Amino acid sequence: MGKILYLVMKIIPEIVKSFFKKNFRKGFNAYYLLVLTIILLTIGTQSIVQYSLAKQSSDAVVINIAGRQRMLSQKVVKEFYNCRYGEKCEYGELKSALASLRRVDRDLQEGNEKIGIFPLKNEDIRMNFAMLRPYFNGILNALDNVQNLENVSVGDLQYNEKKFVLLMDKIVWQLQKESERDVRNMMILEKFLAILSVLIVLIEIIFIVNPIINRIVKQNKKLEEIAWHQSHAFSNHVKNIKDHQYVLKVEKNPERQKEIIKFVVEELDGVEKVSEFMVKALKKA
Repeated sequence: MGKILYLVMKIIPEIVKSFFKKNFRKGFNAYYLLVLTIILLTIGTQSIVQYSLAKQSSDAVVINIAGRQRMLSQKVVKEFYNCRYGEKCEYGELKSALASLRRVDRDLQEGNEKIGIFPLKNEDIRMNFAMLRPYFNGILNALDNVQNLENVSVGDLQYNEKKFVLLMDKIVWQLQKESERDVRNMMILEKFLAILSVLIVLIEIIFIVNPIINRIVKQNKKLEEIAWHQSHAFSNHVKNIKDHQYVLKVEKNPERQKEIIKFVVEELDGVEKVSEFMVKALKKA
């Protein structure tokens, strides 16, 4: 009899454990989906923000260098005037300015990873660089040979420098407008992602979080019912079985013993019915 009671008490925790394992698995999977979605949204938003910051930084460098290119053309002409009409000529300064003029022109069109400049893709700006090429080459061809500065046509050099500066001003303006357009597009994209993130979170709250909460509430109610049956109906049967077991030990009348055993069997049937009810209640939860 004691072994029967022991086995019954051993089965109840196993049933409850199986209940939790079966019913909460879905809840945990939904919770993982929720967390994973939030993580992916955060990574996506941060990636776009970081790309936007990198793009703005690159645009700032390009605009700064384009403005410097305009200044370099003026410096080259100034150094020419110093060598042509001044008392002191710094050929090294002139050569250095010409080299910088070439390098910056190449960086603006082809890009330079070291300073964070991407290759130029805007066709309108590339077209203006193509229009700039004759005046750019005119300045370089006239001043490349520093030993022949006396034969340089001042009028042609001034004309080329003037046209170069005007086109560079236009290119700088185009670069600025392109940068502002990129910033606006990024702002629109970030707002769209923010709205999308809110909508996804709201949908997950409605279809994932709320069902989990409702399931937990229902499971708590079932567990309360099970606890009541265990503490009342089940406990009463166990108490009666123990009482009958004690009487059976002291009772010497065979007929009376048979009657007591019948009572014990009835109580065990009651325990079995309570256990079946608990199992059904757990499966419905």
